[in-house]
Amino acid sequence: MQIVKIVGERRVELVDAPDPRAKDEFVVVKIHAAPMCTEYHAFKAGNVCQSIGHEAAGEVVEVAQPGKVKVGDRVVVMPQHPCGKCYLCLKGEYIHCQNNLDVAKVAGYAHGTGTYAQYVLKQDWLLVPIPEGMSYEHAGMACCGLGPTFGAMQRMAADAFDAILISGLGPVGLGGVVNAVHRGARAIGVDGHPYRAALAKELGAQAVVDPNDENALGRIMDLTGGIGVDKAIETSGFAEAKPLVMNAVRRNGHAAFVGWNGQVDVSAIIAKGLTLHGAWHWNLGDSPRMMRVIAESGQLLDRQITHAFPMNRVQEAFELQVTGNCGKVILHPWK
Repeated sequence: MQIVKIVGERRVELVDAPDPRAKDEFVVVKIHAAPMCTEYHAFKAGNVCQSIGHEAAGEVVEVAQPGKVKVGDRVVVMPQHPCGKCYLCLKGEYIHCQNNLDVAKVAGYAHGTGTYAQYVLKQDWLLVPIPEGMSYEHAGMACCGLGPTFGAMQRMAADAFDAILISGLGPVGLGGVVNAVHRGARAIGVDGHPYRAALAKELGAQAVVDPNDENALGRIMDLTGGIGVDKAIETSGFAEAKPLVMNAVRRNGHAAFVGWNGQVDVSAIIAKGLTLHGAWHWNLGDSPRMMRVIAESGQLLDRQITHAFPMNRVQEAFELQVTGNCGKVILHPWK
C-alpha cells in the first residue's frame, strides 16, 4: 500500500509499505475518505513522521476472527488504540483510556496505524457503522470534523436556548458551527482569518468576531445583551484565546476546551461560577446521535468540506491547509 510520510519542512512523499494484516480483534479497513486535521502543523514544522492521520471512513476488507464487523461493512474509523477493557472504555469514554495498546507490538510492524494511507489497522469495536445512503466523505466528519465540538455540546447539554461561542474556526471549530445550527442554537465565532470567518457565516454563524480587535469582548457582549454567551468552546489551541473565552461566558455558564495549550484563571471560575469541561472527543455510546447529525446536516457538510484531493496530491493539500483558505479537506487514497 501507499502511505504519506512527512520527510522535512513542508515536504511530504508517498512511500510504499506492506499491506497490514488482520490479527485478533484488529481488522483491516480500506480507506475511501481521510479527512485532514491538524497534521499540517507537523508538515509546516518538518516533524518527520510516516504514520500520520487519525480520521477515516472506509470498508472492512479483512478480519481475523468473528467479531463486531465483517468484510464489506462500511465504517467510520475512531481515533487512538484504547484497551477496550477498562472502565473508561466500557462506558464509551475510550478517548481517555490510560492503557492504550502498542499496535506495533501487537501487529509485529510499525506502520498501518495512520489514516493518510490506503489501509489502516483498527480494533473492530472502534468502527462505527455508516448508515445506508451516507457518503464516505460525510461519514468521515464523525471524527474531528464534527466530533470534538459535538462531544463538547453533549457535555454542556447545549440546546436551542443557548448562545454558543466557538473560538477558532479551523478544521475542528467550523464543525462547531454546524453542530450549533443543528441544535437550533445561536453560534458566534471567533477567528481573524477572512476566509474562515466568511465560511462560518455561510454555515450559519450569526457573527464572527476578530480576536485581534481590541474591542472583541465588547462585541461579544453587545451580541448577547451585555450578559455573555451561555456556553463556549475553545478549539484554536492558542493560549491567548483562553482569557477571551473565559471573559465572554456569562455567570453560571459553561466553557469546553478542545484546543490544547494555555491556562485559565481560577479566580474567574470561582467568581463567575463557571463549569469547565475537557472535551477531546465524544462518547462512543452517542454514535446514533452523531450519525443523525450527519444525516440531517448534509448541505452544511457539503459547504464545510471545501476541498478534496487524491492522495498523490497531498503536498498540494497540505500547502492549502497552511494558508487557512479552506474548510475541511478530504484525501482520497484510491484516486
